[in-house]
Amino acid sequence: MSEEAASPPFPADADSALEPAPRKRPRPGERRTQILQALASMLEQPGAERVTTAALAARLEVSEAALYRHFASKAQMFEGLIDFIEQSVFSLVAQIAERGAAEGGAWQAGRVVGAVLQFAERNPGMARVMVGDALVFEHERLQQRMNQLFDRLESTLRQCLRPAEEAAGSATPTVHAQVRASVLCAFLQGRLQRYARSGFRKAPGEHLEASLALLLS
Repeated sequence: MSEEAASPPFPADADSALEPAPRKRPRPGERRTQILQALASMLEQPGAERVTTAALAARLEVSEAALYRHFASKAQMFEGLIDFIEQSVFSLVAQIAERGAAEGGAWQAGRVVGAVLQFAERNPGMARVMVGDALVFEHERLQQRMNQLFDRLESTLRQCLRPAEEAAGSATPTVHAQVRASVLCAFLQGRLQRYARSGFRKAPGEHLEASLALLLS
């Protein structure tokens, strides 16, 4: 998501550089993707301040008006990033559920946490969105959407863990599964915050297997 397009090579014929080449019209949706990629890339800079549409337009070498031809507002741009986060995270969750049916609920829960942390490590700009740092001073509905994502993750973890609690003979498997899911989700969010606020120096997956062993024992 954060990769930038490579710079075009110089023309082989020096004379051809005297006449500007016709600008290729982006395919439908391509410019929107370029805008989101640029926004994510700017969020990856450690210590970056609030990204403005002016700075984003300058990064893309277009006018601010050009941005608003594709997005009604900056909030809508962030919603595009959140859409990408949701689709990526829950696609990974679905794969884990499909592949890990025979492994047990605790295994699945651990893999869900690990997958989300790995996604964030590979997409630092998205990590700042997930913990809300990039959403400060933006529309409150954006933070609400991220809260809903973590609520959904916690619900997924609870569903993974309930069968394990039943198998262990718990008298209240739903309650125990909820408590463990809440602790795992808090651990997940804490790791994401540490990663983002350390300038991406503290890897979210540091000592992950040992940490999960303690939380899931």
